Amino acid sequence: MCTFIIALIILVVGYFIYGTYIARIVDINPQNPTPALTRTDGIDFVPLPTWKVFMIQFLNIAGLGPIFGAIMGAQFGTASYLWIVFGTIFGGAVHDFASGIMSLRNNGESLPHLIGRYLGENVKKVMIVLVLLFLTLAGAVFVSQPANIIVGSLHAPEATVGSAALPFYMNAYFWVAVIFCYYLVATLFPIDKIIGRIYPIFAIFLLLMAIVILVALLVRWPALPEIWEGFGTKYDPSPIFPMMFVSIACGAVSGAHATQSPMMARCLKNEKDAKPVFYGAMVAEGIVALIWAAAATAFYQDNGTAFTQGQVVNFICHNWIGVFGGILAILGVIFAPITTGDTALRAARLIVADTFHIEQKSIRNRLLICIPVFTVCAAFLVFSLGDTQNFAIVWRYFTWSNQVIAAFTFWAISVYLTQRGKNYFVSLIPAIFMSFVTISFILEAPTGAYIPGKGLTPWIAQTIAAVATMTVVAWFYRWMRNREKIGMEN
Repeated sequence: MCTFIIALIILVVGYFIYGTYIARIVDINPQNPTPALTRTDGIDFVPLPTWKVFMIQFLNIAGLGPIFGAIMGAQFGTASYLWIVFGTIFGGAVHDFASGIMSLRNNGESLPHLIGRYLGENVKKVMIVLVLLFLTLAGAVFVSQPANIIVGSLHAPEATVGSAALPFYMNAYFWVAVIFCYYLVATLFPIDKIIGRIYPIFAIFLLLMAIVILVALLVRWPALPEIWEGFGTKYDPSPIFPMMFVSIACGAVSGAHATQSPMMARCLKNEKDAKPVFYGAMVAEGIVALIWAAAATAFYQDNGTAFTQGQVVNFICHNWIGVFGGILAILGVIFAPITTGDTALRAARLIVADTFHIEQKSIRNRLLICIPVFTVCAAFLVFSLGDTQNFAIVWRYFTWSNQVIAAFTFWAISVYLTQRGKNYFVSLIPAIFMSFVTISFILEAPTGAYIPGKGLTPWIAQTIAAVATMTVVAWFYRWMRNREKIGMEN
């Protein structure tokens, strides 16, 4: 438990020390006008109170990620603590903060267009396709999961998607339809009408659940392994590198966050609020992930690992906290993924609107974009419903594409900082690391996972990943030299 307490303190201190340093690097200027004030449209560009923007950003980037990801990551032992702490402070928080600032200073521009602005038109086209596919995958993933959880909680456990055990109006298909309809409404309506009102409430529930688990940990004080004793028991047979760094994404580094930052950049009233909203929300998520990693470690020590993430959450909440914990568990695992899915599809609408320069004041124009976006999402949903193997395929592509987006975002941030003569190493080092991790992960994946056939032997995959990453690094420094040469000639 001492390691856990130290890690918790480091996260909090990291916000005040490294977060302040990053704020200095990006030159936070309270006098800069924000898109919420210069482009107010009552739909997406809407000034909101800072505390609401923080809560919405926190829920947007969190969802089930810091819970389920941390539970999976805890199977790698105490090493998961290190990734959550240092990944959050030096990686994820910088990623979220800088991408939010870049969007703030470019009229609330969406992520693919931000990346294209700094990495080139061809990269922008690739990112538009990749990010849109990722967001529609997210919408599909976070429809079926909560639908099954609702049915499992309220009815017979066997009444999951694909089951005919319950009448139509009671089974999971009904809940899929209800959630999908909610997604459409939340995507179409002005951000302050639905998301701005209910998200802060759900965010409070998610934070409250983490606080209650933290108190339970402190009261129980389980004999968790300490970092100076080694990494503890490693339950997952997969190698720590690169598997752990993808298993724990939302609790450390996640490309999905940069797709959400522009949404909140359109609601901030003052640039000085960017640090608590973007860097702060990521640190809060890291704290949630750390708490759940510690709780999961205690659970595995007593019960083993033959459980799903949902079962681990339910067991911990019910057995450690009682009825109140059970209520929090149900609220958390149902509403957290739903709120992830709706903002993913909203972000997809904004990207399409930015790409084709379609104004969004008109409900007709918003609906015009939502129809194809929701059609693609529905296609992924139909593919995955009732077939665990198909769902696993959708989930796999969702996970690795998430980290590919993070790597591209870090490279764009590095170019942004270089152009302004700032310390670009704060993003370059994470860019190199995440590029290496992501390429290694895709190439090493087991049979039938990410590439056709069997994954490559680790040393071969990592050698290819290292060469590919160093090639990108060489391109970056060549670009820097050319830029300096042009500057000297002018």
